[in-house]
Amino acid sequence: MGIREELERWETEYLSPGASFSMNSRGRLKEEEQCDIRPVFQRDRDRILHSKSFRRLKDKTQVFLTPEGDHYRTRLTHTLEVSQNARTIAKALRMNEDLVEAIALGHDLGHTPFGHAGERALNRVCPMGFEHSEQSVRVVDVLEKGGQGLNLTYEVRDGIRNHQTKGSPGTLEGKIVRFSDKIAYIHHDMDDAVRGGILTEKDVPVEITDVIGDTTGKRLDHFIHDLVTNSFGKNDICMSQPVADAMAALRRFMFERVYQNREAKSEERKAEGLVETLYDYYLHHLELLPKELLALVEQGERKEQAVCDHISSMTDRFAIAQYEEIYIPKTWHG
Repeated sequence: MGIREELERWETEYLSPGASFSMNSRGRLKEEEQCDIRPVFQRDRDRILHSKSFRRLKDKTQVFLTPEGDHYRTRLTHTLEVSQNARTIAKALRMNEDLVEAIALGHDLGHTPFGHAGERALNRVCPMGFEHSEQSVRVVDVLEKGGQGLNLTYEVRDGIRNHQTKGSPGTLEGKIVRFSDKIAYIHHDMDDAVRGGILTEKDVPVEITDVIGDTTGKRLDHFIHDLVTNSFGKNDICMSQPVADAMAALRRFMFERVYQNREAKSEERKAEGLVETLYDYYLHHLELLPKELLALVEQGERKEQAVCDHISSMTDRFAIAQYEEIYIPKTWHG
């Protein structure tokens, strides 16, 4: 028996009956030979980690646009925190850690520059609409590796597609990532907001802190412990009702005080305008798109989709540089 087979056998002996077993995966979009040492979900994790779209997350906004300071989160550090939360929960519940890690690392690969401001802008101007969860699946299916895609398993792709609150993942591991994403951004966005002087811990309503704690660290610990305790032995991933209600209340508080804060979001309108302007420009200058995207258009892909693919792949810094190159006059040196 080879190394991969030994690891697959270990999964069946150790993991919970409700876990996703690598040997039972529904497979890939295109059949391929198995790795001799890595089960399929571990292999997917590795493919995502080594992808270009994963590396670009380091220069994409999480919440605060181009903040001054080294300790504010980016889309990459958010992704790593989601992954760590998910692995902690999965280990405690004896779920498939490789699967949760692959889903977590891949869940935001299709996110736009400038965070949700960029997403709103593309959704507004693109006739097909734009949603980063669907774009993340498109990245791994079509856009990565020069148009070949990463050819991931069904379970990883399902978890990526359904990681948002409205999603309905088909695996317990996908449900873990769905919760972990929400836990991560509530935790670190609050931490960044306190660091940025937008609010203080004392601003959080007492009816929330009485249930889940009065610091970001205590709340993170409480969320994860509650999720593990209430999901243990069940064929579901769930929180207790009081903690779920407190999380919902904290999320509403964050929307009121941070996500819709005029001071914190003062530059978002400019970012949206920049994205919309770039979209219109590339729509009328398709020849400037990367050759891989031009090839998709030649194969019948809608030009609007190709332009969305190009812009959503940009980092904040690259999008600004492209805008300056196109629209800002340069000094003539003669």
